[in-house]
Amino acid sequence: MNHQLKVISLALLATAATITGCKKDEDDPVTPAPLPNEEEVITTLRLTFTSSGGAETKVFNFVDADGDGGGAPVITTDELSNDSIYSVAIEVLNESETPAEDITTEIADEDEDHQFFFQVSGANATVVYTDADANGNPVGLASTWTIGAASNGTVVVTLRHEPNKSAAGVSSGDITNAGGDTDIEVTFPVVIE
Repeated sequence: MNHQLKVISLALLATAATITGCKKDEDDPVTPAPLPNEEEVITTLRLTFTSSGGAETKVFNFVDADGDGGGAPVITTDELSNDSIYSVAIEVLNESETPAEDITTEIADEDEDHQFFFQVSGANATVVYTDADANGNPVGLASTWTIGAASNGTVVVTLRHEPNKSAAGVSSGDITNAGGDTDIEVTFPVVIE
């Protein structure tokens, strides 16, 4: 009888070991959680206007040295000449690092996931995209601004991450249906003389 008890005990022990060995370990997931997508720190947004023929260069500049910290950003703009056409290039930087991080390069590399929008109000200016991503959709790192008669107003420059570029109006610069996340949005005063 002792021998049968030993055999049964060993059989139960082997079964318990098999069941325990097959149990899913809930504390050790099969795939790790994805890392969150860290937003870039943007301290500087610069628009450089070059007139047709290169006779004049104007700059709109936004600098927020402490990022989203407590200090107010500094916005400066040059007056634009009436009845002019400007080629405009955008530069995006993180100047809180040394050397400054050029975020413009990242936007260009990930152009399908980014688009600038230009909402002009009050000023006689129209903006047309002159660059495109691999799918032929606008990006806005380069644009042409046609300036009309003397006037004052504003332009809201917005960079969207992962906008819906195929939504109604987005390819022509209408932000209404763009969706996505706003990386930076700056309102520049526009003075046309």
